[in-house]
Amino acid sequence: MTGNAALSSARPADPGSEEALADANLRALAAEPVVIRKPRGQRVPFIFASPHSGRFYPLSFAQSSRLDAISLRRSEDAFVDELFDSVTELGAPLICARFPRAFVDANRAPGELDPAMFDAPLNAVGPRSPRVAAGLGVIPRVVRDGLEIYGTRLPAGEAVFRLEHFYRPYHAALAALVEQTRAEFGVAVVIDCHSMPPPAKAHDIVLGDCYGEAAAPELIGQTQRILSGLGFSVARNAPYAGGYTTHLYGRPHECVHAIQVEVSRALYLDETLMEKSAGFASCRDRLRMFAAKLLPEAGALLKTARRAPR
Repeated sequence: MTGNAALSSARPADPGSEEALADANLRALAAEPVVIRKPRGQRVPFIFASPHSGRFYPLSFAQSSRLDAISLRRSEDAFVDELFDSVTELGAPLICARFPRAFVDANRAPGELDPAMFDAPLNAVGPRSPRVAAGLGVIPRVVRDGLEIYGTRLPAGEAVFRLEHFYRPYHAALAALVEQTRAEFGVAVVIDCHSMPPPAKAHDIVLGDCYGEAAAPELIGQTQRILSGLGFSVARNAPYAGGYTTHLYGRPHECVHAIQVEVSRALYLDETLMEKSAGFASCRDRLRMFAAKLLPEAGALLKTARRAPR
C-alpha cells in the first residue's frame, strides 16, 4: 500500500474534479487497473485469477475514508497473487486486479450497487442482493470487519467512474483470456483465487463450484484429491460455494469450468499487521506443488471427458 489511509470525513473528490485529476495514484491505477502475468507460452487450458489482492490505493480514496490503512487492507485477499504466481512457470496465465477490493470488488455483479451510498440516482442498479444489504456490493460500503468506509455519501459519478475504469477492464481481460484459451485448447478452466479469515470450520482450503454447476465433477474431484494429498484439510462449497466470477464463467456445457479456491489466512498471513507470516513460504511451495500436479493431469482429464460419448 502506498502510504497510510488518512482518517478523514472529507467528501470524496468527484472523478472529474481537479483534486481527483491531481491524484497521481488514481491516474496510474486507471492507466493499468489489471496486470496479466503470462507464461512464455500457454501450455495448459487454465487461467488463474486474483480479483482481491490489489494493494494500490488511490490517495483520494484513502483520504476520503474514515478508516486507517490497516482497516482498509483487511478487505484484501492479501498476497494471494504471490501465493499462486508460480503458475506462469507451469504454462498458465495469472490475471490480477491492481485496485483494492475496498475500492471496487471485481467479484460482484456490476449492478450490485447500493443507491443509498450515493448523492444522486444511479442507472443500472440490480435487485438488492444479500451482499449489497450487508454493505459488500461492487462498490463496498464496509470493510470485512463491518466498519463503514465513508463518512458521507459518494458522488453518483464515482460509481460510473469506478465501474468503467476498473471493474470492466478486469472482466474484459479475463473474458478474453477465457475465449483465447478455449479456442486454443477446446476447453478453459478459471481458478479464482481468494483467501478466507480463520476459522472456516477449521479447514485450510474451501473449494467452490456452485454446488456442481460451475465445473465438471472430474475436475473438482481431482482438485480436492491433490490438495488433500498435500496435507491441506479441504471442504467443498461450505461456507463458500463460489462468487460472481465462478457463476459467470463456470459453463461446463460450453467447455468452460470455474472453481473458487479459498486459502485460510492462518496459513500465511499476520492479519494484525497485514504482513506475510512465517508460514508464507511453505504455503506458497505447497500451492506450487498443487498446481504442478493439477494442470497437466486435469487438462488431460478434461480433454478425455470432452471426447467421451454423452
